[in-house]
Amino acid sequence: MIPQVDLRLAERAHALGFDLVGVCDPSPPKSLPILESWIAEGMHGSMEYMQTSLPLRADLNTILPGVQSVLAVGMNYYQEPSGQTDANIARYALGRDYHKVIRSRLKKLADQLQVEHPTAQFRPCVDSAPVMEREYAHRAGLGWFGKNTCLINSHRGSWFLIGVLLTTLEIERNSPAHGGCGTCRACIDACPTGAIIHRNNIWQVDATQCISYLSIEHKGDHTPEQAAQLGDWTFGCDVCQEVCPFNQPRPTQPLRAQTTSIPDFLAHRAWPNLTELAQIDEAQWDALTQGSPVRRAGLDGLRRNAQANLANQTAPEAPRTDSVENA
Repeated sequence: MIPQVDLRLAERAHALGFDLVGVCDPSPPKSLPILESWIAEGMHGSMEYMQTSLPLRADLNTILPGVQSVLAVGMNYYQEPSGQTDANIARYALGRDYHKVIRSRLKKLADQLQVEHPTAQFRPCVDSAPVMEREYAHRAGLGWFGKNTCLINSHRGSWFLIGVLLTTLEIERNSPAHGGCGTCRACIDACPTGAIIHRNNIWQVDATQCISYLSIEHKGDHTPEQAAQLGDWTFGCDVCQEVCPFNQPRPTQPLRAQTTSIPDFLAHRAWPNLTELAQIDEAQWDALTQGSPVRRAGLDGLRRNAQANLANQTAPEAPRTDSVENA
């Protein structure tokens, strides 16, 4: 059974399109030392903001002074790829920018609560704020960490995006979610670049080997090896989620891999093919990526990725670069 919170709060959240909702305390994240070690080992690549934001991530009071509760929400974004283009884009990026979609709905929830609690303060956070949303979502009962580091809900899988609403209100807490992958290694074996590694007794993703990082966060030219690692992915990557057993629909789990009910997440633009993307100009790129997560790759990054995809169509398959510590 999916964890429940105060009935009125849960009803309000569900009415706003959130599929999962829970509440936890705002104490410092226990996984912060893991993040610090991950950064120290260089697995964050060129994402320097991960390091500079560490002090802020250690205490939610730096985001909202006097915070008493963390309301975590999850919103399903699953849909089948359209198949109308050979550009391969991760499902979360097919529609409108999720930051805006979730943040606006969290703001509506905060406005509703503000009417009844006029002295309370609220701060919606969606990915871009220095908040360790996954840990708080886990503590709020939304899901547990899979070997691919995604948050997995045993009933819904991992095709959901996370947001949190910090508040000075004291709200009844949920219990942390429990679950695990057991001996399954489907995501590890399927990862095209061997980015999922077992290090320091935990499963982690080496961003420098991850297709999502290489196609979005990595700036500048790719090395020949990196370009080959992209395979046919133009923006992001869904492989580890596609093979996860918790994302496979079953008669007893009808909520898994269910198409999102959020219109903003559905593909609503016609993506050009790779040949067109490989030579897209600034005006075309600007019009195409308005309000889209794909904008984060930038004009040069999107062209670079498409050019690599085209080259990979006729090149030998890129070898995996598994870590010696993989298990």
